Amino acid sequence: MGPVERPVGLPVMVRVGVLGAAGRMGQTVCQAVSEDADLSLVAAVDLRPAVVDLPPAAAVGVQEVQVGRGIDELERAGAEVAVDFTEAGAALSNMLWCANHGVHGVVGTSGLSAGDIEQLSTAFAAAGANCVVAPNFAIGAVLLMRLCALAAPYMDGVEIVELHHDAKVDAPSGTALRTAELLEAAREAAGAGPWAGDPTTTTNLPGTRGGSGAGGVRIHSVRLPGLLAHQEVLFGAAGQSLTVRHDSYDRRSFMPGVLLAVKRVAELPGLSVGLEAVLGF
Repeated sequence: MGPVERPVGLPVMVRVGVLGAAGRMGQTVCQAVSEDADLSLVAAVDLRPAVVDLPPAAAVGVQEVQVGRGIDELERAGAEVAVDFTEAGAALSNMLWCANHGVHGVVGTSGLSAGDIEQLSTAFAAAGANCVVAPNFAIGAVLLMRLCALAAPYMDGVEIVELHHDAKVDAPSGTALRTAELLEAAREAAGAGPWAGDPTTTTNLPGTRGGSGAGGVRIHSVRLPGLLAHQEVLFGAAGQSLTVRHDSYDRRSFMPGVLLAVKRVAELPGLSVGLEAVLGF
């Protein structure tokens, strides 16, 4: 697909398609895109049998939105960037399609494996299109990870507790896994050595000590009604502790990060993992 031609005299707006548009995150993204003066919502796609139900604001100021159940709607609408909030298998397929059609991607879908990321990296690099895959688009959550990476070389032990709504199907969260990776990388870069060992020798209930992430960091997952997305990182050292926590109470907390990624993805060559690249650190 070639570059989209815009009528002379009209403001340059990024043409955006949303995949998973009928979901809760998808609808929130549709509304946020439609309300942004620099963006134009041109396609809303969802593979589920239900009719795609766009929020009322999605129609404001938009001349025409391609709504349908096939990803080809993106091509028909001339989308330049596709935002994906679906599920891992669909997201991989969707982004491979985008790479092959020269459409930039912004992915908030969780559950993509390291192999999936490698496959997408290769595909986008070969196609000359770009993609941002972020485990969390809340800017506060990215700052939490940044602050924790700063603290990691100076503390002796750490554990992560992530808490999400009862409809989340994967555990632990991508944010928790990414946090553990950044903690381990920070310690390696500082030559801080391994974390303090786990003293537990007997578990009376299997899984009590949580799962083991990068560097052996323990990750604990909580799933409860009433929650949305929350993470607490607890550090310990001799005679002291440090706790860093972030809470998202509304899906709107993710929208500034999503919109920023949509606007900047064309400037970030290939595939970028995490919102850090979008924020410039």
